[in-house]
Amino acid sequence: MYPPFRSQKINFTYRDRSCQNMLSYSITPVQEIHDSVLDKAGVRLLIKREDLNHSSVSGNKLWKLKYNLEEATKLGQKCLLTFGGAYSNHIYAVAAAAHELGLDSIGVIRGEETLPLNKVLSFAISKGMKLHYVSREIYRSKTESAFIDTLHKTFGDFYLIPEGGTNNLAVKGVTEFAKTLGKDFDYLCCAVGTGGTMAGLINGVSLEKKLLGFPVLKNGEFLVEEIKNLLSSEHKNWILNTDYHVGGYAKVTLQLTTFIENFNAKHQIQLDPVYTGKALFGVFDLITNGYFPTGSTILFIHSGGVR
Repeated sequence: MYPPFRSQKINFTYRDRSCQNMLSYSITPVQEIHDSVLDKAGVRLLIKREDLNHSSVSGNKLWKLKYNLEEATKLGQKCLLTFGGAYSNHIYAVAAAAHELGLDSIGVIRGEETLPLNKVLSFAISKGMKLHYVSREIYRSKTESAFIDTLHKTFGDFYLIPEGGTNNLAVKGVTEFAKTLGKDFDYLCCAVGTGGTMAGLINGVSLEKKLLGFPVLKNGEFLVEEIKNLLSSEHKNWILNTDYHVGGYAKVTLQLTTFIENFNAKHQIQLDPVYTGKALFGVFDLITNGYFPTGSTILFIHSGGVR
């Protein structure tokens, strides 16, 4: 069974004993949700509260950044550079992590600067991140060596973290987290952005579990191949449901915002409208429509996010 609601500070320490840098991490609870929708369907819903694992590098971002930060430290890098949109949780998290570890940071932002800055970019600047805006056309070349060379010429040396933090080191961190989840569930559900978290969860849980991801991007079917490329071996116990993006990344509807507000009022759990709100809305809609067999236990990963 899952442990009772508790929080305990531990640290992410690095194998390189000469490095004193670390990110704090709070062990998080699993919270059971009680709702008439669940009672009617005959299912249990548990929420792993990873939104509580860190004050600003919260949720899946902490796990995805863990080994990237370790690698940057091993290489002696003093600056992190990454990519994201104006509402990117990843930009927010990298800025906070760099500040906590005493590193410089640069955020390559998709699109033109819009003033006043939103709370994500304002926070990033407050943590010392330099923002570098590029057109959407140029941003699409973010993985090309010529563009990366241009960034090196502009900013000098840096450790590059991909958009969303997704790479093999990120998947390693999420896989490590997944192995702590135990076996007291039948379905594991989460929001999907770039696919790194989903891949790590698939790698880390046992094959008899079923995993269901909810892409927040419109036309997110391409993520199936992205995730397959990140897996350590072939798995057939997972699917993506692309029906709950509500129009695309960072798009919202009245139905979604009403669900988020009502869920918070009833259960005192805040969801964000970009990731966790959409995914949990999808879970509840599937429950209502009989997707999960009677007697199932669903574990939902609350992956944090800027509210």
